[in-house]
Order: sequence, then structure tokens, then C-alpha cells
Amino acid sequence: MAFLSMKKSLLLCFMLFCCKALAQIPDSVQTESKEDNVKYPVLQIKGLFQARYLVGMSKDVDVNGLHHTDESGISNNFMVKYMRVQVRAQISKRTEVVALANLADFKNDPKSRVLENAYLKYTFNPKLALTVGQFRPWFGIEETYPIDIIKSLDWSNQYTEFGKLGWTSFQIGLSATGQLKLGSIPFQYAVSVVNGNGKNQVNDNDNGKQYSTRLVFELVKKYNLNLGLNGGIGEVLSKKVYGVGIDLSSLVQFDPKWSLDMQLEAKQATNHPLYFAVDPELRPNNPDEYLIRGAYFLPNLRYEVNHRNLSAFELSCRYEYLDTNFRLNSNPRQTITPMFGLEFLKNYGARIQLGVQFDRYKYQIENTSQYNNNLFIVQVQSRF
Repeated sequence: MAFLSMKKSLLLCFMLFCCKALAQIPDSVQTESKEDNVKYPVLQIKGLFQARYLVGMSKDVDVNGLHHTDESGISNNFMVKYMRVQVRAQISKRTEVVALANLADFKNDPKSRVLENAYLKYTFNPKLALTVGQFRPWFGIEETYPIDIIKSLDWSNQYTEFGKLGWTSFQIGLSATGQLKLGSIPFQYAVSVVNGNGKNQVNDNDNGKQYSTRLVFELVKKYNLNLGLNGGIGEVLSKKVYGVGIDLSSLVQFDPKWSLDMQLEAKQATNHPLYFAVDPELRPNNPDEYLIRGAYFLPNLRYEVNHRNLSAFELSCRYEYLDTNFRLNSNPRQTITPMFGLEFLKNYGARIQLGVQFDRYKYQIENTSQYNNNLFIVQVQSRF
């Protein structure tokens, strides 16, 4: 309990620090004549199409990573991963409303899917903006990247698991974000409170909420070196939960053509869905006996070609480590995903990627997804 109290105090200090810094720094007066002539509302429509061809290269393991002793799995598959449409309405100088839907999710049960972003954002000034609705609360590097410019095959395994815990992915709630300075060091902050039970839910599944804070400090401007600190506490079905994380990101521009983008992130949290899945008579009183821990490193080398239809090529290789229950029943998963990408239109307008995903578990369990797997991927996408 002392450790939990320390985590609460840390989060409270983060929130108080942001509020104090916001109060002490005067507003900057900005006058832009162009904005004065804008007629609201201003509508902007964007979209993303992404499709894949998958080939499983491991015997008896299907394209979803599930092992089959009866050899019944599907070893190759065409699929549409995303068909996203986003509408952004700037209804005043300070207010915008955003809706994002993934139409490809209609192939699944659409009840808790399809609609992704649905929020209103009001910007007081660069130091404070409020977002309310369904959005992606900041709790790591990946929340700052849209899927259409992600540097690897998909989100990290860690990001997916922390979405199930209510810290990342799309959640319903309220968030305050902004940019401030700590002395001469610029930083961004985000303070969020969410239901924590995922997107498109009619109600919260209990009276508890999850509170999180993210601070990003710009350490070295020349190399775009940023340090991110993440902390969160909450209550799920009357049990205390927490999440913490740290990350580093950098973009090194060697010359006008060559650049290297790097991401390093590590997180740990209470795995409360796993805790509540255990029979009440068998589970311990403290959910922190069920802990998840993960880390990944993603370097991405880019070369600007700018030759006729070919804009650039990229080479990345993400290494991931994830253990969903490292304290009681450890079975870590290690994933290596080398990817090669060709960009045909600038700003990721059209792209083809080739890659292989190698999954390795410490212990292989038959007829489950905890089984070694090699998966070949061809992915095409276009953002418009």
C-alpha cells in the first residue's frame, strides 16, 4: 500500500506542477489576419486504406498466431485491416470536433468497434487544450503517431495489451494537454481521466476511473531527443490498479536525404483483466500480484529518393519483449519484425511494405497463441 501511495503522490505532483506552471506563464497574444477572415465551420475529410496479404511460415500455426494440433488453421489470407474515414470540423477559432471510423471493422461485431475517435477539443492557448469524448489518451510514444505513418507493421504488442488495460488505445473521458517550459527546457503534458473500459461502451463497467499523466521533455533539439514519463493510477471493480512507463525518441537528420528515427519504450502495469479472470476463491486480494511488463526498440532508417513516382524507402526492425504475467506465471514473448517499405507519394500518401514477424515464447503451449511463429507480410496502404 505504501508503494501505491507513492504512485498516487507522484501523479498528484505531476498534475499540480502542470497547473502551477500554467498559471505562472502569461498568455502570448497572437494575431493572425488570415484567421480573422475564415468562415466557420471549416470541414476537412481524410482517410486511410490498408490491406495485407499474410503467409504463415510455421507448421500448424495459422495467420493469427494460433497453434492447431489438428492442422486446421488458415496459413494464408488476404485482409483489409483499415478503411478509415475522418471528419474534422473546425467550428470556431478555438473549437474543433473530430470523428474517425474504421469501416473495415464491420466485418467483425461492430457493437464496440467501427467508431474510433469522437471528441470535441477546445484550445484556450498553446499551454492548455481540453478534449472530451472518445480519444486516445497519451500514455506513450505510439499515441502521438497515427496508424498511417507508423514505422513498422502495426502497433507494438505492448500498446495492444495496455489498450485492454484502459491506459492506451481509444478510451472515453476527458484530457488536458499543452506545451510549457521548465526553465529553458520545453515540454508537453497530458493529464487524462477515462472510464478505462474501452471504446464505444454505453456505460462505465464500474464507478472507478483511471487517471494518467504524460510529460515529454525536449532534451536535445538538434537530434529531436525527447524523454517521456508516464504514470497512472485508478480503480477497477473496487481494486486499485496502476501503470508506469518511460520512453525515449529521437530523429537524427544526417543530411537532406538520410535520416534515422528511433523509439525506445518500457512499461509496467497491473494486469487487472487477468486478475479478474481468476476464480474469486483462488485469486489473491492484491491485484498487483498480476503484473504485465513490456519494452520495445524501433529504429527506422529513411532515404529520400524523390525520383519520379518513388518518393522514399524505409528500413526498420522492431524488437519487442512482453510478459503479461511475469510475477506468477511468466512466459515472455519476444518479437522481431524487420520491414522494408517503398513510398510512392510524399507524406505516406501511398506505400508498400514487405516484412516478416518472428515470435518466440519461452514456453510453447499447444492449441494456443503462445506458440513460436513466423509470418510473412505484404502490406499496401494509401492515405488521402
